[in-house]
Amino acid sequence: MTRILSLLFLSGLVLAGVARAAVPEALTDTFTVNGKPVPVKTVNETPLKGLYEVRLTSGETLYSDAEGTYFVAGELYANRDTGLVNLTRQAENAERDKRLAAIPESQRVIFRGTGEPRAVLRVFTDVTCPYCRKLHEEVPTLNRMGIAVEYLAFPRSGLGSAGARQMAQVWCADNRQETLTDAMHGKAPTNPPDCDNPVADQYHLGLKLGVQGTPAIVLPDGRLVPGYVPPRRLAAMLGLDPAG
Repeated sequence: MTRILSLLFLSGLVLAGVARAAVPEALTDTFTVNGKPVPVKTVNETPLKGLYEVRLTSGETLYSDAEGTYFVAGELYANRDTGLVNLTRQAENAERDKRLAAIPESQRVIFRGTGEPRAVLRVFTDVTCPYCRKLHEEVPTLNRMGIAVEYLAFPRSGLGSAGARQMAQVWCADNRQETLTDAMHGKAPTNPPDCDNPVADQYHLGLKLGVQGTPAIVLPDGRLVPGYVPPRRLAAMLGLDPAG
């Protein structure tokens, strides 16, 4: 709470120095720290007049006045009747959801079950990861609950690892679902990883989106949940009745 109040206080100091006539887009050209230009990805307004969200290409978020003279490095909260709302986290979740939604279905390994899913989980996985294997054993249960699972590749030991090669083999297989399931059961793929596969791109995207290990579960609202989570708890997080 002390940190939160400090951030809110600093935000007030930023507002005191705002040049309200400035154009916020200028931040993309003039934003500098220690005399060096900082690569900016996006600049967005916030609910606080004169304070702008500056998302850097590195993935970090700052809050700045229109001229980049004053800024806060931290998280922005809204103090509402229902409690404190982390606006920074909401924006990060929305960005994560947007980036993942842009990945074509042809570049995912999808387990939907029968019928129209009630919810979709996107999971960064590694076939050599024990807890990824444990989660994969629960996929039929999740499917019966109406929860689809869409896998993305994240070789946890890096792109030069044996896991990365196996993931490439999975994505190059004629039957990805079957090959991935076999690999999760310890049966290494035998087909060559000779196709134009997205494993490296998905690995780098995962790093940018905050993935640090596997499994990394992304909920439909973009929230990132690290590690294995049992089916009934996942259903509760999705607001679903596990019994259907």
